[in-house]
Amino acid sequence: MSFMVWNDRLSVGVAVIDEDHKKLLGLTNELYDAIVDRRGKEVLGRILDDLVDYTTFHFAREEQLFSQIGYQFAAEHKKIHDELIRQVTEIQGRYRNGSPALTLEVMDFLKSWLFDHILGSDAKYAPSFKAKGIC
Repeated sequence: MSFMVWNDRLSVGVAVIDEDHKKLLGLTNELYDAIVDRRGKEVLGRILDDLVDYTTFHFAREEQLFSQIGYQFAAEHKKIHDELIRQVTEIQGRYRNGSPALTLEVMDFLKSWLFDHILGSDAKYAPSFKAKGIC
């Protein structure tokens, strides 16, 4: 059973962004499974690195699209991206430096943030993308 499950309610109606979100959910599920299965620190670290890297890639893609369509709330949205990158990079750094293992509390944070971000901030840009023919 997956920790996070994709459903149509999470779709922002932009295929490339929806695919990115599915990938982020998949990586979060992979990290959750690795924690539950008590896989080694090396495996957990690799998955966490993949999640941080893909999140950074995804945000850059969104921001490029914001620029392309002249999205009026781009700066505000980028601040939200920057804060999440700061938070997950902090988790990644603590983990690399031997701080306590990744916990379900960290997973709950990632799950809440991802769902809240997609359903909140990302849902707000969907009409602007569609109006510019990006879907």
